[in-house]
Amino acid sequence: MAVPKRKTSKSRRNKRRSHHRISSINIVEDKKSGEYRLSHHIDLKTGIYNGRQILEPKK
Repeated sequence: MAVPKRKTSKSRRNKRRSHHRISSINIVEDKKSGEYRLSHHIDLKTGIYNGRQILEPKK
């Protein structure tokens, strides 16, 4: 069984965990409607993506 030879210090432990944070989601404000949406996703209220009408807008 593997047993550590020395105690891992708080500093070394925290350095290892520095990348374990939760990444933030990429929310952008729509240029035309002003609504918030995820980037690279269709705006469901207007149905527009990348300047083109993809879906019929929701009523």
